[in-house]
Amino acid sequence: MPTLQDPLMIVTDLDGSLLDHHTYSWEPAQPWLERLNEEGIPVVICSSKTAAEILPLQRLLGIISSPYIAENGAVVHWEEFNGSVDRAANKGYTEICQTLQKLRDRLGFKFIGFADVTEKEVAEWTGLTPHNAALAKMREGSESLIWRDSAARFDDFSEALAAEELTLVQGGRFWSVMNRGAGKGAALDLLLRHYTHPVGHKWLTIGLGDGPNDGPMLDKVDYAVIIKGYSKTPVTLQREGRDVEERVFHSTHFGPEGWSEGLSHFITQG
Repeated sequence: MPTLQDPLMIVTDLDGSLLDHHTYSWEPAQPWLERLNEEGIPVVICSSKTAAEILPLQRLLGIISSPYIAENGAVVHWEEFNGSVDRAANKGYTEICQTLQKLRDRLGFKFIGFADVTEKEVAEWTGLTPHNAALAKMREGSESLIWRDSAARFDDFSEALAAEELTLVQGGRFWSVMNRGAGKGAALDLLLRHYTHPVGHKWLTIGLGDGPNDGPMLDKVDYAVIIKGYSKTPVTLQREGRDVEERVFHSTHFGPEGWSEGLSHFITQG
């Protein structure tokens, strides 16, 4: 099992994981956050939230210097890098929204995205304050939407997006439309290839998440914590090997309590 003396990196989802699904509180995780900070262990947020939302949260959580992954993997940031997994080929937010409007006009799909509504409506959907809802609308590489059409039409929508080099990722509350090939797993893969440990060690990673969009990220880490969640779609991993059961832990608690439970399960405190 990992120890606090190992070259650890913690990679975590926010909503429903480090943050309570209903209240957005992280209080049960505070003792672990303080211990990780004392040991200089980076806590990498890997979330559907925007960079504008993540930056103030980093300050509140005390993890200012850590990298982060925003918008379900559409945006990756560390001190030497800020952008997308493949910046040259990607559509930006404005172009994604223009493509969505084109498909809606041409094919009559029924959906509503953050670009279509006010901050007040986003606040009502999410339970965020109006200020934080405004931050959630400050998107760079993906659009969050609610599907309001049939299941059959959803398959047509997915095909139409694929023709435009776009893809759908299911989150806890919304579907994210982003560039094909993007996602939490691809973003973390980029980070691990280029973000080096201070003294050159290979990172030993523990990932924590509660939703289906966390699966690709949890497949990339050494140890995975699947936090008990509210999604009807389970977290599905593609991991293989004889030690899978030893490296994957399912929490019995929701949110930050499950988050702390997972770290306590894997990390030997010495």
